[in-house]
Amino acid sequence: MKNISNKKATDKLIFALDANDYEEALHWIELLSGYVGMFKVGKELFTAVGPRIIRDIKERSQKVFLDLKFHDIPNTVARAAEAAVKLNVDMFNVHASGGSQMIKESVLAAQTCSDKLGQTRPVFLAVTVLTSLSDDDLKRIGFQKNTKELVLHLAGLAKDAGASGVVASPQDIAILRENFGNEFVIVTPGIRGASEMKKDDQKRTLSAYEAIKTGADYIVVGRPIRAADKPLEACRQIVQEIAEGLAAKIIRE
Repeated sequence: MKNISNKKATDKLIFALDANDYEEALHWIELLSGYVGMFKVGKELFTAVGPRIIRDIKERSQKVFLDLKFHDIPNTVARAAEAAVKLNVDMFNVHASGGSQMIKESVLAAQTCSDKLGQTRPVFLAVTVLTSLSDDDLKRIGFQKNTKELVLHLAGLAKDAGASGVVASPQDIAILRENFGNEFVIVTPGIRGASEMKKDDQKRTLSAYEAIKTGADYIVVGRPIRAADKPLEACRQIVQEIAEGLAAKIIRE
């Protein structure tokens, strides 16, 4: 039972490969393959080294979350979605604020391309409100809604347009579950170790335990592992927090 629980916990952990150097990224892939469920390739790394890093991850039979947050006119994002599918990524995202038509056309393009290639359809996510933004930040940008109101609005728009789920702050998990049910995928960045809720540019954070207990499907972790003196030990600790969060969730239900 313990091994099954640990496997389930590992599958829910996405490691953020936030590097801009190929060798550094490869180091983390080699170190953490088998210890995390997926690797996140974001703008920094993808811009620095390109698609080959995705091929390196897939060659090791590991999963990829392509975190480029596409946001453009519908046709452009739809073509980008097709390109992501051709890279055989397991998950990718767009900005929900790009609108319903952009999401609909991108979902259709991704699904059509996947089916044509005979591949499993990737998880299609829409980003709601970045975890670096607070209510005050949204006001300064010009939004009338607060973070929770805007998250709910954008998540509803994304779901209606066919998205698999959303990327959202761990502090928004409960309200998203309440409004959109258990089949809607929730991926949460802004995760900090239970013992070290550090001050940085992530403003709406939770521990891995609390995020999973509340209902996150996946959590994205970067700095708490990368900055640790013993990264593999830090990774194992987060997996343990996830396992405990899963157990607590079962008891609560």
